[in-house]
Amino acid sequence: MTFPIIDAHAHLWLRQDTEVEGKKIETLTNGRSFFMGEIRQMLPPFMTDGRNTAEIFLSNMNYAQVSAAVITQEYIDGLQNDYLLEVQAKYPGRFLCCGMADVRKPGCFRHAEQLITQGFRALKIPANRLVTDKGKIPLTGEEMMRIFKLMEANGVILSIDLYDGAEQVPEMKEIIAECPALKIAIGHFGMVTRRDWQEQVKLARNENVMIESGGITWLFNDEFYPFTGAVWAIKEAIELAGIEKLMWGSDYPRTITAITYRMSYDFIVKSNLLADGEKTLFLGRNAKVFYGFGDLPELPYIKNMSE
Repeated sequence: MTFPIIDAHAHLWLRQDTEVEGKKIETLTNGRSFFMGEIRQMLPPFMTDGRNTAEIFLSNMNYAQVSAAVITQEYIDGLQNDYLLEVQAKYPGRFLCCGMADVRKPGCFRHAEQLITQGFRALKIPANRLVTDKGKIPLTGEEMMRIFKLMEANGVILSIDLYDGAEQVPEMKEIIAECPALKIAIGHFGMVTRRDWQEQVKLARNENVMIESGGITWLFNDEFYPFTGAVWAIKEAIELAGIEKLMWGSDYPRTITAITYRMSYDFIVKSNLLADGEKTLFLGRNAKVFYGFGDLPELPYIKNMSE
């Protein structure tokens, strides 16, 4: 590669042991987890102990020539704050880790404040998990808005995944208006492939809002490699918000049960639908500026035995 690549959406955990909407999620063996009533292949089968560690990810990153990654969180994995603080301290040049407070429960402001004090430079809200059959937790409630204003005042980045379509877009517009200096990264490429996904992308027309593509290969999984539909969606997003507002993300490790880690971005490198300058911005330069990464390692290409 002639430019550094940064993954703006990946996950790490030592063990899954949690509940979402009253349904159990628990690490099993051979990369599998008990997931909300059924067994799912959560990790590649060679990760037999279920430990999705920084060291395994770094090996994948080095092989795929990915210089750095943003480690986000999700309620389905349980809160991983303690482990991610260790990862951030051990590999500060390679990882930027997001803390996560449980905003589904009262008192979340105090937890968010604690996470910022501990040194997290970004916080994650899986807002897609706040819309359920039992009701909706508003993003613009009093305690949530206190969190956003605290983050804005401390220069802490908000990583957020929204519910399908435009359901939470009006609330996001209110947050952006109230906290114009808050840096926001919206995940899953606005839930591309779902109706009205473009409304999420349009939020990036605001100065401090970005869109990252974590999970885009999952959303286009039925099409599969080389994910031409995903590239066309990226082109549409460029028209809606501009290439400088878009970042690549893999949603590692769940996506590599279907494809290799390198495949999660090389369909972009090999596409003739995007210009070289667009690829450079999308695959790394935009994320480097937005997240404030410093000097990044140069990773040589290692030839495969099968070549």
